[in-house]
Amino acid sequence: MDELQYRITLRAWITERLERHPKALRIPSNKLDIFIVRDFLDERDCTELIDLIDADREPSKLLSQTYDAEFRTSDSCNLNPYDETVIRIEGKLSDLIGIDPVQGETIQGQRYAVGQQFKAHYDFFHQGEDYWEDMQKSGGQRTWTAMVFLNDVESGGETFFEHAAVKVTPRRGNLLTWNNMDAWGQCNSYALHQGMPVIAGTKYIITKWFRERPWSWTEVRAY
Repeated sequence: MDELQYRITLRAWITERLERHPKALRIPSNKLDIFIVRDFLDERDCTELIDLIDADREPSKLLSQTYDAEFRTSDSCNLNPYDETVIRIEGKLSDLIGIDPVQGETIQGQRYAVGQQFKAHYDFFHQGEDYWEDMQKSGGQRTWTAMVFLNDVESGGETFFEHAAVKVTPRRGNLLTWNNMDAWGQCNSYALHQGMPVIAGTKYIITKWFRERPWSWTEVRAY
């Protein structure tokens, strides 16, 4: 099976799997495969993950250079895959999504204070960028994204898919997952999304990206 056919097959399998999940809700959109799973993580899970993020966070970076200093202003970190809490959460994510765990990148934790944001971007890799060769070697394209909100945000901090007309408010424990590929296995322009500025409070999330092949860590230049 080539990569394009794999992406098409994966889309059909995961969407059917999530549609059968008792807590998963497909968000109406004829352009994007996107689901929310309510209460995916409990209070204990969320609190422990927030503590891990606060222990290791540093200013977030990008794979490609930008001259917009306000493009991504959060703090983030890669969570230790050998930590007991992280192992437990990895298991929950794998059980839900169903993709082989070896295809998942390390979970990234992110913290947004008041005014911080991540402007509109894609999770899939752009083949014309300098990093693409390294990404091909380390597992290929990102197919699905899984994001979990770790706390309620007093105001702001929504995840906004402008082209798909979807806006999701952070709620503790809720998981948001979407397919970065379209029905034909190509990169989906409707997967453009942004982390809107936090107006009041602090926003914590974790994000896990799944590749089309087994993932391996590759050191690339980040900005």
